[in-house]
Amino acid sequence: MHLVDTTLFYSPTSGGVKRYLSAKHSWLAAHTTWEHTLVVPGRAAQLERGGVCTLPGYPVPGTFNYRLPLNPRRWARLLDALEPSLIEVGDAFHPAWCAWRVAQRRGIPLAAFYHSNLPQLAGRRSFGTLTEPIIRRYLRLLYERCDVVFAPSRLMCDYLNELGVAHTLHQPLGVDAEVFHPARRRAGIAERLGLPRDARVLLYAGRFAPEKNLPVLLQAFARLGTPYHLLLIGGERTARPAANVTMLPYRRDSVELAQWIASADALVHAGTKETFGLVILEAMACGRPVVAARAGAFPEFIDDSVGMLATPNCSASMAEAIAALYERDLDAVGGTARARVLRQFTWHRAFHGQMSAYASLLGAHRHAVGGAAILGLRSPTS
Repeated sequence: MHLVDTTLFYSPTSGGVKRYLSAKHSWLAAHTTWEHTLVVPGRAAQLERGGVCTLPGYPVPGTFNYRLPLNPRRWARLLDALEPSLIEVGDAFHPAWCAWRVAQRRGIPLAAFYHSNLPQLAGRRSFGTLTEPIIRRYLRLLYERCDVVFAPSRLMCDYLNELGVAHTLHQPLGVDAEVFHPARRRAGIAERLGLPRDARVLLYAGRFAPEKNLPVLLQAFARLGTPYHLLLIGGERTARPAANVTMLPYRRDSVELAQWIASADALVHAGTKETFGLVILEAMACGRPVVAARAGAFPEFIDDSVGMLATPNCSASMAEAIAALYERDLDAVGGTARARVLRQFTWHRAFHGQMSAYASLLGAHRHAVGGAAILGLRSPTS
């Protein structure tokens, strides 16, 4: 069997989607006889069946080094040339329509993974009040053409069902619990940052995007003051924008990222639109408590036993939750957090369940669309 994953959400410095695809590629190689190919944007064209195929694209301003190829027909031709048995799409843009055309022509199953809540993100980025209903209709038009739509949280399953997408499947993501491990902890994180030894260092790791609500964290730490210190990992430079805030560049190496996470006292996240929040689970796997907004998918795996939840979009509540966390045994809370990850959120558990879904799709009878050449088919992105 040949599984092809395709998405625009992939770059040298991209986050959760890239980690999901990389983990899947390694797991399939170690546990199955399946061939797995990724088709993603890149600096130049590259064909590597069983590896990473890239099509050149233009950098998208204001994003995390994402690129946008502008030739859907070329994308479709590459997918078709790979002769897939099954295609999974990881975005709702032209790769998805290309994959649909190829799947129709070849008579193979098409799966989608709903990684980002596009309508809510569009509303957050101020595209206008009419934008969200239009995108909701667009998503229904696209996803009703897929055989299954994976969603990483029950919240997103319910959301897709409300759109009229019935064939959704709850598919949580996972964590590499060997990479993200308490043993990655390094003493002296405060000294490494040039801080007093008694500093209380809490970490955020991820994109510095509007939907992450970083101003809420900054305002919370302004309220808290010394000895609380916010370490932001995910920018392009090292800086100290406030006395108790340090910014460091994104860490491409997962082991290095795990070392920073494990060495902090806790992880903080103020996002309210998260469909899952992989970095939260990575922190829990490192044996660290978490403080997050009571919104999005976070309440599905965060409770008082593994951290604290704060009122969404409220810096005062976030500050109170952080201060309250230090009244508890951080290592004990972190130990409970890691145990939860090992029980429920490993990549092995995630991909074992996903393989069962793939097997069901491949066992279904399908008919190829004959007669029409792939370049003659039309979609909203042609």
